[in-house]
Amino acid sequence: MIEDEATHEPTPQKQMWSEQKQASVHEEIRRMNQLPAKSTYVAHRMRVLNKILQLISIQRTAEQEQELELLFAGLSL
Repeated sequence: MIEDEATHEPTPQKQMWSEQKQASVHEEIRRMNQLPAKSTYVAHRMRVLNKILQLISIQRTAEQEQELELLFAGLSL
């Protein structure tokens, strides 16, 4: 069955995934806040983490959901 591009309601499993990932991102943000604020690494990492939080919070298509999962797989959180 081919899925259309319409956004879908999150299933409880996807919602739990989202909550777990949000918790991981918030923990990483807390860790970054303990490092020197003027560090270019910290500044870049904080931009990435904030963007991820933004992406987690919006409704996505199935394809976008897969892309987000691949993005998380590439991060070491």
